[in-house]
Amino acid sequence: MNNEFSRSRESGSVPATFTSRRNMMQMTGLALTGLALPRTLEASEVPLKPVAAITTVYYPYSHADLLIGKILHGYDHAGGRGPRLRLPAMYMDKVHKHDIGLERAKEHNVTLVETVEQAITLGTNQVAVEGVLIIGELGEYPKNTKGQTYYPRARMFEDVVATFRKYGKVVPVFNDKHLAYNWHNAKWIYDTALEMKIPFMAGSVLPFFWRDPPLALPLGCEVEQAMAIGYSDLDSYAIHTMEALQCQLERRKGGETGVSSVQTVTGDEVFRLEKEGKWSRDMYHAIMATFPPDKRGSPEDKLGKGQFIFIEYRDGFQATLVQLEHNRQWGVGAKLKGQRKPLTSWYKGLYTKGSPVFAHQFRAIEKMFLSGKPSYPVERTLLTTGILDAAMTSRFEFQRKVETPHLDIRYEPVDYPFPSGEVRPVTFG
Repeated sequence: MNNEFSRSRESGSVPATFTSRRNMMQMTGLALTGLALPRTLEASEVPLKPVAAITTVYYPYSHADLLIGKILHGYDHAGGRGPRLRLPAMYMDKVHKHDIGLERAKEHNVTLVETVEQAITLGTNQVAVEGVLIIGELGEYPKNTKGQTYYPRARMFEDVVATFRKYGKVVPVFNDKHLAYNWHNAKWIYDTALEMKIPFMAGSVLPFFWRDPPLALPLGCEVEQAMAIGYSDLDSYAIHTMEALQCQLERRKGGETGVSSVQTVTGDEVFRLEKEGKWSRDMYHAIMATFPPDKRGSPEDKLGKGQFIFIEYRDGFQATLVQLEHNRQWGVGAKLKGQRKPLTSWYKGLYTKGSPVFAHQFRAIEKMFLSGKPSYPVERTLLTTGILDAAMTSRFEFQRKVETPHLDIRYEPVDYPFPSGEVRPVTFG
């Protein structure tokens, strides 16, 4: 498979904010031949399963910190009880200018390695871990003309499966956020995992947010209208909004059957399409009503350089994704057949100390690593990745409606729980 990145380190000068992986290990005092041993366990403890972490960068509140940190610091990110996993080795693609990965590795006796294969084999001639965590998100990477960042998820996954093939064994793999920046790579990743029978999950943390009021659409319900509101740019944040919506819509009657077209519009075109009945201001304000009072506002005030994404599903259903420039909130709404008012919910908990929403996401990851069975279908993220790629194509091509026959993706939802009650740190005792 061809990827945008070479496996070799850059032959030219290294940016001031990064250092080489060899210098990385010198800084931490760790060597490839001195792989970390498991921590000493009490007789009453369940043995911890070893996993490999493959990440781009590791700085405070990065995805590496919020996910890998659950293994190192506990689910509450403060030294409390954590997943029944241990981290003997980690591959870091780059060192960020605010890096804490070097310090964390030294503190927790985690060996930094030069290749993905070394993270998985732990210096042996076999697959020596029981799970692989890929966090190909954040860090300085180039963008294409559509604004998609060339994060190396496909390259990292390719190195993982090459190792599995070389040593004749597969273990569960989790891929953080969307599968890849484009559809071609995402579909290759999905097909390869299927072909090799790799237990595989991916996705955003949004399905694991607290919901106020708590909302999970009834399985088999008939949905007449749906909208999700999010914020920030398409490339990094629309996947969150799309998965917040999709984890609800996949529960509609007939299960998920895929998407037939996607269109992204901005500016005055948003309000022209409102007059044509393309989206509902009443639904918009119903979702806004769930937000804190100081976070509410009209689309005219909140949209800015944001966009509306119109999604047509293969079963004839239509949904609207709203990415605002001036509103740091997520929410969803759906009007069911026979009901006058829509069901709405505010997705909250992102900025809570200890990042408990990531604890709930990692709990699902842990269950897959321990059981060998995905906690929810990866097809959800395959579909949302494809929708996002089409949305960015539509925006780049002057708001053209993009037909998506390739998004003929069918799957049934599962009833995986989301947190309820007050947002709080969690330890999963």
